[in-house]
Amino acid sequence: MPYGPHTTADRQRMLDALGIASVDELFDDIPAELRAGDLALPDPEPELELTARLIDLAGRNRTDLISFLGAGVYRHWTPPVVDQILLRGEWYTAYTPYQPEVSQGTLQSIYEYESLLAELTGLDVVSASHYDGAAATAEAALMACRHTRRSRVLVSHAVHPHYRATTATYFGPNLELEEIPVVGDGELAGTTDLEALERLLSDADHPVAGVVVAQPNFYGLLEQMTRIAELAHAAGALFVAVVEPVSLAVLAPPGAYGADIAAGEGQPLGIAPQYGGPYLGILAATDELVRQIPGRLVGMTTDVEGRRAYVMTLRAREQDIRRDRAASNICTNQALLALAASVYLAAIGPHGLRDVAALGAARAAELEAALAALGAPRLHSAPYLNEFAIRVPRARDVHRRLLDRGVLAGLALADVEPGNAAVEDGLLVCATEVTTSADVARFAEALAAELAGSGPQATRELAPAGSGGS
Repeated sequence: MPYGPHTTADRQRMLDALGIASVDELFDDIPAELRAGDLALPDPEPELELTARLIDLAGRNRTDLISFLGAGVYRHWTPPVVDQILLRGEWYTAYTPYQPEVSQGTLQSIYEYESLLAELTGLDVVSASHYDGAAATAEAALMACRHTRRSRVLVSHAVHPHYRATTATYFGPNLELEEIPVVGDGELAGTTDLEALERLLSDADHPVAGVVVAQPNFYGLLEQMTRIAELAHAAGALFVAVVEPVSLAVLAPPGAYGADIAAGEGQPLGIAPQYGGPYLGILAATDELVRQIPGRLVGMTTDVEGRRAYVMTLRAREQDIRRDRAASNICTNQALLALAASVYLAAIGPHGLRDVAALGAARAAELEAALAALGAPRLHSAPYLNEFAIRVPRARDVHRRLLDRGVLAGLALADVEPGNAAVEDGLLVCATEVTTSADVARFAEALAAELAGSGPQATRELAPAGSGGS
């Protein structure tokens, strides 16, 4: 993309017309401590030198690691047709389709995405335009508050920590977010504590708007979603299920166990993990909540000549003009990523998606057996799908040293839950259909060497070809 053509003189004329001395004055209403500071950038360089610098920086990235990292972002094989469709020029400017007469292609792509996700989640209405799973979860919690006219939401500690933090950020001083603890020991350790949930729901002086639980949860464990829905509804609260979309090929969809709202991260559907994005927030709900769901809803109709047409529908004008009354102002048009998810689902089909989920589960079982055999058992005993935590002494140190052996050993739980003694020796590891038996054997070999106390070894060259990166 070329640089903007405005000169210093152009900018000065703009400032003179506005009657201000600098662009900074436009942001005077933002508290000084919250404003962005100056960027610590080096001095300008000639393009050739700058290119060499960027190549050197890119060369520091590790692309040789065998990866077992999941924790909300997952590696999957993507059919080549996905990228080929995305490369078509008509998708380069997939901006919000306010004018349907010139946006039929974009509107249809959003309609197809929403239809596919409605089928996958088992819910009636799907919205587009949410940044990521964390933002979608926060919007779901706000929907529960608006619909019930209550201000208290319960969120399981086993929901992804980033999702919980984002939801807390969305909540203002008039809304209350309270955490449901997880079971500390026994067969259900690491899952939502239903006895604690019942106690929290029974507080008649502080009625609950919504209950937010993930399936699978952050530790990879399967929750008792039907029972949680029953408890929430008995207290007059909505039930929000935070889901991983590939798992819905083999697990019950949210609509089947009584969820009112489903939120989640769409990245596993044909979007490669890379450098913090891009992501796609999934948000679905029952018909009863259609007026509360933010974002863009697209419907299919006919024009005056009887031809099929697509339009944005059930969209309050406050979303665009009286924005202080809007359901949400924190959204953007994610049509390109929604299109990627649609093409992925259409290309791989329901049976293919089931194979992806089942093969990931099989590889995870193989990984569990290999690691347990060398003294790294599971941290929890509840059922899981394709992600679980293992117990490793000095987990953070071992995780760091395994990088020198060419293995990205998942996520050190102490990094995301500091001070939580229950997981301080935990590594959260994941397997998908792209994980091979050779990858599992390589991880087991490297971890066995670490647990035996041998020093780091430079074994990157031993990593099998095509074993994946970080």
